[in-house]
Amino acid sequence: MIMSSTALVAVGIFGLILVSFTGQCYGELEVGFYKRKCLAADVEKTVADVVKAMFFKDPTIAATILRMKFHDCFVKGCDTSILLDGSSGEKTAPPNLGIRGCDVIAAAKAAVETVCPGVVSCSDIIVMATREAVYLSGGGRYNIQTGRRDGFESRASNVDLPAPSISVTQSVAAFDILGLNATDMVYLLGGRTIGVAHCFLFQDRLYNFQNTGKPDLSMDSSLLKKLRLICPPNSAGRNTTKLDQNHRNLLSSFIVDNSFYSVTAANTWPSTRTQNKIHRYLLQDDLMVTEQ
Repeated sequence: MIMSSTALVAVGIFGLILVSFTGQCYGELEVGFYKRKCLAADVEKTVADVVKAMFFKDPTIAATILRMKFHDCFVKGCDTSILLDGSSGEKTAPPNLGIRGCDVIAAAKAAVETVCPGVVSCSDIIVMATREAVYLSGGGRYNIQTGRRDGFESRASNVDLPAPSISVTQSVAAFDILGLNATDMVYLLGGRTIGVAHCFLFQDRLYNFQNTGKPDLSMDSSLLKKLRLICPPNSAGRNTTKLDQNHRNLLSSFIVDNSFYSVTAANTWPSTRTQNKIHRYLLQDDLMVTEQ
């Protein structure tokens, strides 16, 4: 079967999300790691079945699982420490207060335990669940490496995720600390193809950018007008807007495709190498796979 260009984009984006942090994980990773450890049980299918059932009840879980995956891996690797409870654990850090999807992972873990008890890590279950969520959202299927071990340390003080307000240069620097370059960052930006953003995360850009009393002048004027209607001044900022602002396809924010990149590249950006990478790597679908 030949994949569509949209599916190829998904494979490139989300395959890299899983691959980029491999060096941060513990244990030897390989495709099909559990085949020889769980006898006849297909644990990847077991996880997929749980995610599929929950996705059809609430398609927004795709974005929440993807977000959870990124937030877990960015802090000391893909060790599922974000799921550990505790008064000062990663869950309590401000960037993680709105994290959802724990129920999906818990349900998948329970199902896996019935067919292969005590073997499959929660870290791998998040990886499996993310792959299925991407597929159900219109992305392509990709192979995943498994064999991760769960971590036992979870501290809010370790959470240092890139803030929404930082510049492109600062974002590149944040990823560089993890051994990821600007190209990796642009690929991982593809996680924004689905989901929403709360107004309080960017409201300053609409009304008082960098304490100027004015909006961010680099923002597209039509987008500014649209977002001001959604996020009125002096509001609590609890309203949400789609991350993928494709006005031609209102369902695009639920679909894994390259629309987010197209919209981003079409708006006003500084003339930077990062912008060039968006054009080169993300608006030419075939390169999404070959550049991994």
